[in-house]
Amino acid sequence: MRKLKRKLCLFALDVETTSIWHNTLRDATGLTVANEAIPSLIDLFHELNISTTFFVTGYFAKKFPAAVKLLHENGFEIGSHSLYHNKENGHDVTDLSTQKEHLRISKDILEELTGEKVISFRAPALRVNNHTALALAETGYLIDSSIASQRFDFFFSFGGTNKLKWLTAPRLPYRTDQNSLFKKGNGQIVEIPLSAYIFPYLGTTMRIFPGLTKLQHYIVHLENKVTSKPVVFDFHPNELVDESNETRKIANRSGNLISYFIKDYLRSKLKQKNLGENAMRLYTREIKYFIERNYEFVSMKEFLSSNEFKF
Repeated sequence: MRKLKRKLCLFALDVETTSIWHNTLRDATGLTVANEAIPSLIDLFHELNISTTFFVTGYFAKKFPAAVKLLHENGFEIGSHSLYHNKENGHDVTDLSTQKEHLRISKDILEELTGEKVISFRAPALRVNNHTALALAETGYLIDSSIASQRFDFFFSFGGTNKLKWLTAPRLPYRTDQNSLFKKGNGQIVEIPLSAYIFPYLGTTMRIFPGLTKLQHYIVHLENKVTSKPVVFDFHPNELVDESNETRKIANRSGNLISYFIKDYLRSKLKQKNLGENAMRLYTREIKYFIERNYEFVSMKEFLSSNEFKF
């Protein structure tokens, strides 16, 4: 890919029903996302003239179709976040047939609601395997944004073995190999990697370590000056949901004590910081940092169709 002239930000969002406070999928949380978080984000994006993509699970779309229609009516691209967001249906543990089924169903649900073709995908929890590139191509997708190049999760997240491949994945957007999203090739799917430098540049890091994120946005800006790499930031509307007034028991999704302590208990404790209004304040700070430096905010689809890019 040749060097670009434009400074681009892709601040795409992942929409599902996860309760960060309760560490589990929860329809009540999804309802708050649909009725409160999404309208607040629409207002913010209109105020700041932001174009972006919302990756939505098929499950969320079936439960809260009015929220998906509202996003589409307000001019935002709707991408797929697969059908489910639970650990058992992760794209790193399912076979080709199952992935194709989930991708096709979620695509059909979203296209029926919006009347537009869905071409963009981000895997739940960024979990993919060597079937995912082919599954995406065979179900009509053109874009993936599930690879976080040079990110290392320190075994804090599910799918850690496959995620080690992030360390060697290309940093600039690339056309993937037909059998691997982690490598360049001549396949159908264009990969738009998320920004990371060991630590990911995304909402969770922003809320847990606001000072670190200030350093991160400075570094990704410098990288853009040198290579024109677009800034790709991952945020979840459920981060705007503060349920800390509710009694909770941290769910065990892991199956053994050590994994539960690291991936559920400790990770959940860390992720509870700065939810709700604080998350919105910090998120707005990140957006304004790049607005002040004359970046354009675009959707995944707009990125692909830009004349600036040759894959």
